[in-house]
Amino acid sequence: MSPKSESRELAKFAPALFLLTISFIINYVDRGNISVAGPLIKRDFHLSDSELGILFSAFFCTYTAMQFLIGWLVDRIDASWILASGFLLWSAATATTGIVRGFALLLVIRFILGIGESVALPCGSKILAENLPEHYRGFASGCVMSGLKWGNVIGTIGAGFLMADFGWRPVFIGVGVISLLWLPAWVKWMPRCDRPTPAAIKMGPRPWDILSQRSFWGTSAGHFATNYLFYFLLTWLPTYLVLERHLSIKRMAWVAGLCYGVDALSAISTGWLQDFAILRGYTPTLVRKSAMVIGFCMAAVGLIGCALAGGNSYVPWLLAAGFGCGMTGPGLYTFPQTLAGSAAVGKWYGWQNGFANLSGVVGPALTGFVLQHTGTFIAPFAITASVCVVGVVAWVFVVGRVEPVSWTPQEQLVTAPAGAGL
Repeated sequence: MSPKSESRELAKFAPALFLLTISFIINYVDRGNISVAGPLIKRDFHLSDSELGILFSAFFCTYTAMQFLIGWLVDRIDASWILASGFLLWSAATATTGIVRGFALLLVIRFILGIGESVALPCGSKILAENLPEHYRGFASGCVMSGLKWGNVIGTIGAGFLMADFGWRPVFIGVGVISLLWLPAWVKWMPRCDRPTPAAIKMGPRPWDILSQRSFWGTSAGHFATNYLFYFLLTWLPTYLVLERHLSIKRMAWVAGLCYGVDALSAISTGWLQDFAILRGYTPTLVRKSAMVIGFCMAAVGLIGCALAGGNSYVPWLLAAGFGCGMTGPGLYTFPQTLAGSAAVGKWYGWQNGFANLSGVVGPALTGFVLQHTGTFIAPFAITASVCVVGVVAWVFVVGRVEPVSWTPQEQLVTAPAGAGL
C-alpha cells in the first residue's frame, strides 16, 4: 500500500489509539489510588508496614493469574469487547473500594480489581499488532504505555489533593463512577476485527511452541524486571516521600506526580525515536535492545542516588530513575508484537505479562517486610536497582534477534506480521 493510503489507514485508527491510551490512564488511576491513599489507609486501619505491603500486593495476585487466561482469550475473541467488559468490572470495583468497611473486604475488592484490570495490556497489544505495521508500533506502544504513566500523574496529583481535602473514600467512589463515561465512546470507535475461524485458531502456534522459545523467557524475565521497577515506584514512592522525606500529602503528590510525568514523557518520546531509527534503516534488534539497556542503567543509577542523597538533592536522582523507567516501557509491547506475530501475540504477551507480574505479587510485599526489618528505604532501593541489572541481561542476552519467530509453515499463514497489507 502507498504511503498516502497507509496514512489514511493510520488516521482511521487514531480515535481508537486515543481511547486505548485513555483507558490505560484510567486503569492506572484506579490501580494507583491505593498507593496515594496508603498513608491514610495505614492510619485508618492501624496497619503495620508489612500489612500495607500485603494490601499493595493483593491486586497482583488475581491480576497475574488472569494474564494466562486473558492471553488465550484475546486470540479467540474480539479483544475490543474483552477490554470493554474488563473496564466495566474494574470501574465498579474502584467505586466499591470507597464503600467497604474492614481490611478483609478491602482485600477482596483489590482481588476483584485485579481481575477486571487484567484485560487491558493483553487486549492493547493484540489491537496494535492487528492494526499497525512494525515502523509505527513504537510510537503507538509509547502512547499506550505513557497512558500508564499519565495515570500515575493524574492519580497522584489529582487524587492526592482531593484526598488531603476530602478523605480517600469519596475519591474512589467519584473516580469509579466518572470513568464509566469512557465506555460509550469505546463502543463507537473501537476497532472491530473478525473473530478467528476455528481452523485459524487450530493452526496457530501451540502453547509449547511459545514456551519453547528462548526469547519468550527472555522477554518474560526482562518484563519482570521492568515491572518490579515500575511497581516499586507506583506502590511505595508516595509512602517513601511521606515517611522518609517527611513531605505533606500535597507536597508528596507534586513530587511523585513529577516523577511519573517524566516517566510518561520518556515512554512516548522513546517509542517515537525507536520508530524514527527503524525507518532510517537501523534494525529493530539494535534499536529496541539499546533502549532497554540505557533505560535500565539510568534507572539503577537514579535509584541508588535517590536513596543516598540528602536534603532535597534526591529529587533529580528520582527523576532520572523515572526517565529510565519510561524508556523501558514501549519495548514491553513491541518485542512480543514482532516476535509472535499478530495471531499469536495474545498468548505470548498475556503469558509474558503473567510471569512478569509475579513482581507485583513479590515486590511490594517484600519492600514492606524489608522496610519493617531495617527501618529504612535504602535496602528496598538497592534491591530494585539490582533487579534493573538483571533486566539488562535478560533483554540483551536471553532475547534473540527481534524478528518474527519462524513457526511451522501452516502456522505462518496466520502469524504474518500485522500491517503486511498496509
